[in-house]
Amino acid sequence: MKPRMSRRRARSSRVADVVEDESLGRRVAWLWVALIVAFTAAVRIRLLDVPLERDEGEFAYVGQLLLQGVAPYRLAYSMKLPGIHGAYAAMLALFGQSPAALHWGLLMLNASTIVLVYLLGARLFGRLAGVVASAAYALLSVSPSVQGFAGHATHFVVLPALGGLLLLLRAVDSRRIWIYLGSGTLVGLALIMKQQGIVFVAFAALYLFWSEWRHRDAARRVVAARGAAFVLGATLPVVLVGIAVYAAGVFDTFWFWTFSYAREYATQAGIQNGFDVVLRRTVQAIGPSAALWVLAATGLVCLWVERAKRDAATFATGLLVFSFIGVCPGLVFRGHYFILMLPAVSLLAGVAVSCARRSTTQRPHGAARRVLPILIFLALFSYVVFRQRDFLFDLDPRMVSRVTYGANPFPEALEIARYIRDHSPRTARIAVLGSEPEIFFYAERRSATGYLYTYGLMEKHSYRERMQTEMIAEIEEARPEYVVAVGVTASWTEGPNTQRLLLDWAAQYVERHYDLEGVIDIVSMNRTEYRWGEDARDYTPQSKYTLRVFRRRAP
Repeated sequence: MKPRMSRRRARSSRVADVVEDESLGRRVAWLWVALIVAFTAAVRIRLLDVPLERDEGEFAYVGQLLLQGVAPYRLAYSMKLPGIHGAYAAMLALFGQSPAALHWGLLMLNASTIVLVYLLGARLFGRLAGVVASAAYALLSVSPSVQGFAGHATHFVVLPALGGLLLLLRAVDSRRIWIYLGSGTLVGLALIMKQQGIVFVAFAALYLFWSEWRHRDAARRVVAARGAAFVLGATLPVVLVGIAVYAAGVFDTFWFWTFSYAREYATQAGIQNGFDVVLRRTVQAIGPSAALWVLAATGLVCLWVERAKRDAATFATGLLVFSFIGVCPGLVFRGHYFILMLPAVSLLAGVAVSCARRSTTQRPHGAARRVLPILIFLALFSYVVFRQRDFLFDLDPRMVSRVTYGANPFPEALEIARYIRDHSPRTARIAVLGSEPEIFFYAERRSATGYLYTYGLMEKHSYRERMQTEMIAEIEEARPEYVVAVGVTASWTEGPNTQRLLLDWAAQYVERHYDLEGVIDIVSMNRTEYRWGEDARDYTPQSKYTLRVFRRRAP
């Protein structure tokens, strides 16, 4: 029995065998990780006051409702799974209810993820690779090309996913059942943050199966027990979410939005359109960080040239493939979807530097050259920082939002909400004709309808007429005190096939029951005109990007 155990441990420890040969000391490695975290924190602290964008606004508003005892999907409809709303509720409770408070929470989450990337890289490829990977991830994950400064759900998927994968590697080495259970639970948490988290559950399950099949050093019932522990852990968060929404009486609404409508949304783009989009969006997501992505591609080649680390190569390559699959749902390839790929890309960048360093030390006079790969990485890192210097060090939070999102009214939402909050009781309801849920969060007033977005109602799908009719009925029943009409294209995404039921109704409804109270005119990148009361009624907008605030007439 003992010899068998020794062989098993020898085989399973191959994933981490390079660590023993790593010359970078543990304390020095952790010092570098601390400096990396500090650098990223300094950048993010400067960007704390960047106005919330739409996704953040939705998560914050639903999190606000959760803290008031209102279940998700009751007063706010969303395609997102409720884990992200719970995470935002926790951040609101811990840090406060403002963009800066929420971005403090994101800062903490990002710092934790950087540490996990280091631990994963160090376990697979050595401490040098881990440090390089953590540095690459830190810079890539804050980049404006992936909207990394905003609290998108993909950030909240990556953290538990990496924790689960790190535990999985430990489980493969130790064979302890409770570690398999913990690994499954963490990747299950990634899933309830957003549907794309399923790719990490699938990858972890397949890697576990592959590892057990390759080593074949235990009885079938033992292998089955390990797999069952992992599956139990992965399904536990999902089951608990299902029980919670059922107990809250919103299961039918939850199922429609997160599965029925989400499936329809994800299949709107055609395959050919998807191929056209993926190239363009991938280039945009890589953006100024192309040097690090090229380094990662080099690492992928090195990984398979060095045959001694086949377990680690399989793990890193599988993570890259599955995380790319996570970017693909709906074939829309939004910039922040690529955050799912950044851990794998960063690990491969670490592999490239580590591989190059070992190659130089094996040649004559290699000791003098071994620092060269590190210097090259520092040069590439500095070059990427230089290309983003305005964003990282110069632009104020408002301009960061404007440069990243164009004329979307995210900075203006703060002023609109402040006016409504100052001129209405806390019980007042608001209707936003557009897709700006951040207004509800800032104003601390509830929406007159569960439909927080209108662009989904403009798209071509089988539910759009029903959804528009429901939104109209909910607004008419609520009789909101204020209506905000958003005249920004991205807030509606009208097209040639747009059904105009909601648009036509809105024009007539506002004219019958409301008076103009404010005009917000986004004149240029640096200038927005705010007019209220009589000034609003006498003002002629100078741009096509305008928002109008209406107040209900006294009966």
